[in-house]
Amino acid sequence: MERQGEVPAQARNLIGKLVEECQKVVVGKVEVIESLLATLFSEGHILLEGVPGVAKTTLGKTFASALGLEFRRIQCTPDLMPADILGTHIFDQSKGRFRLEKGPIFSNMLLIDEINRNTPKTNSAVLEAMQERQVTIEGETQALPNPFMIIATQSPIDFHGVFPLPEVLIDRFLLSLKVDYPSIEEEVEITGRMTAGELRRIAPVITGEQISYLVDLSRKVYVAPHVQTYLVSLIHKTRGLETVSLGASPRASIALTKVARARALIKGRLYVLPDDVKFLAPSVLRHRLVVSADQVATSDGIIEEILREVPVPHKPLNGD
Repeated sequence: MERQGEVPAQARNLIGKLVEECQKVVVGKVEVIESLLATLFSEGHILLEGVPGVAKTTLGKTFASALGLEFRRIQCTPDLMPADILGTHIFDQSKGRFRLEKGPIFSNMLLIDEINRNTPKTNSAVLEAMQERQVTIEGETQALPNPFMIIATQSPIDFHGVFPLPEVLIDRFLLSLKVDYPSIEEEVEITGRMTAGELRRIAPVITGEQISYLVDLSRKVYVAPHVQTYLVSLIHKTRGLETVSLGASPRASIALTKVARARALIKGRLYVLPDDVKFLAPSVLRHRLVVSADQVATSDGIIEEILREVPVPHKPLNGD
């Protein structure tokens, strides 16, 4: 029998198997894998930022394989058109009528590599998909598969042939995660595997029904009133700072609540702690803050300051 507040054994086992299976290919990066899981359980999308060669694409492919989901990848270029992502109607001569040739967006997990190389027109094609989980092609609305998740990547060092992502698009990403270089020990293992030609196969360890079970369980994770107040206080603090010209909207509060529930589930709890909120705040907020033009501060630095200034609540005596 499960103790109150603990995650059911079935859920713990499924989550453990998913992380273990991903680590057959991905060395280290447990927090990134857990963030991908939290994004999936929250029914959101994630933006991975890091220099080329730190396994951003490998992470996405491995994650989808362990979940047994249909995976598609788009390599972005400035000449990519919306139809290349959504699809288009083509004339079928054998049937004498037009039919929809679906694009890569009609998959469970879509990796959009170097999303900032797309033109704004092309990136606008994914907005409806991210928010409504549907697309409209030549006036015809098509539902997307369930689950549906976008993993987008971008490099912080590119300046030529890239387009800044508009706030309306970037705000649709649940998390923005920095993928760092591996440690010395991790890189030794990576080079040993690759130079020896050691290729490990990933097998699906979870079914679609089990994914739905974990998503539903994540929604039921308890957020105490004092924790919710702390969470919203962090978001509100971003709106009155001189260093910030555009603070986080209520969508950020919703995103932080969802992903805090998912992280608690992954960590084996059915209740959210203030530490969950503190840990996730940078990933939820860094891409949503617009730093004032005359400031030298970074969004990460501003978030650290906010986390220091807003007091962490203690558990009330009544247990609420």
